[in-house]
Amino acid sequence: MNIIVDAFGGDNAPLEVIKGATKAVEEFDTDITLVGDEEKIKKCAEENKIDISKLKIKHAPSVIEICEAPTEIIKGKSDCSMAVGMKMLADDEGDAFVSAGSTGALVVGGTFIVKRIKGVKRAALAPVLPTSTTPFMLLDAGANTDCRPEMLQQWAIMGSAYMKAIMGFEKPNVMLANIGAEESKGRELEIETYKLLKNTPINFGGNVEARDLPTGVADVCVADGYTGNMLLKLYEGMGKFISRELKGMLMTGLKSKIGALFLLKKVKAFRKRMDYSEYGGSPLLGTSKPVNKAHGSSDAKAFYNAIRQAYQFTSSGAIDEMTRVISEVKTEK
Repeated sequence: MNIIVDAFGGDNAPLEVIKGATKAVEEFDTDITLVGDEEKIKKCAEENKIDISKLKIKHAPSVIEICEAPTEIIKGKSDCSMAVGMKMLADDEGDAFVSAGSTGALVVGGTFIVKRIKGVKRAALAPVLPTSTTPFMLLDAGANTDCRPEMLQQWAIMGSAYMKAIMGFEKPNVMLANIGAEESKGRELEIETYKLLKNTPINFGGNVEARDLPTGVADVCVADGYTGNMLLKLYEGMGKFISRELKGMLMTGLKSKIGALFLLKKVKAFRKRMDYSEYGGSPLLGTSKPVNKAHGSSDAKAFYNAIRQAYQFTSSGAIDEMTRVISEVKTEK
C-alpha cells in the first residue's frame, strides 16, 4: 500500500506534514509518498533533523492556495502538489490521498481527477465528530450547497458503509438533519429525502434535531452541504467555547486550582474526545479511491491520524461496499 500525502497543504506545511508522515511510516505497514517541491522538503527535514529516508518524494513545483479558484487544480495549477498527488492516485501509483489544502480544490480534484464511484452524483465531505457516547459522521459538511434528495440518499448509503467498516458499528443508525422529528417537517428537500431513506437498505432512524446530535442518537447524520457546514462550524465553536470556559473555571483561585488537580485526568479525557486531530480529518465520500481532507491547521499529530484514517479506509473495502449498494439502489435521473 502507498499513501500519497500533499506535503504543502495546510497552514503548517511542510514541517508538520513531514513529522506526521515519518511517525506514520514507522507504525503502519505502508509506503508513504510526500508530494511537493523536493528540494524544500529535503531542506526542511535537514534543518529540523528529521530522518526521511523511509519516505518517498514525488516532485511537484507549485502549490494551489486557498484564495485561488478551486478549478485551477485542473487548469493553471495542474502541476501543484495536490493535483500531482491526485493524478498519482488516479493512475494507480498510490492507494489513498491526504491533504490539508484547499477544500474546494480537493472536491474538484476528487471529482474530476480521481473520479467518482459509478452512479454517485456528488462526493460529500464527511467528518467524524464526538458526542457524549460514540462518534457520528456528518455528511455533507460543505462540499455541496445545492442538493437533491437522491444525493442525500447516496450519502446515507456511503456514510453507513463507512461507519460499519471503519468505525465498527454493526447497524449504523442513519438520521436526517431537520427542524423537527415528525416526517412532515422541513423543506421539500427533507420531506422527499425522508421518503427515499425509508425505502433504502440502511438502518434509517428518522429525523434528528441539531440539539440531539451531541447526545449520540445518530451514527450518521445526513444533510445538504449548507446545513451540514453550519452544523460543523457551530459544533467546532461550541467545543472550543466549552473547553475555554472549563479551563477558566478550574484555573480561577487557589481552591479551584487544587480541585483541578483531582479532575485533571477527566479534563484531559474530555479535551481528547473533543479534539478534531484525534479523528484525522474528513473523508471525501463518493470518490473511486480514498481521499481524505485534513484540517487546515493540522499539526503532526493530526497528519499522523489523517494518514491512519486513510490507511484504515483503504484496508476496509468500504468503497467496494458503497459501489455495490449504490448500483443496486435506483435513484432519480
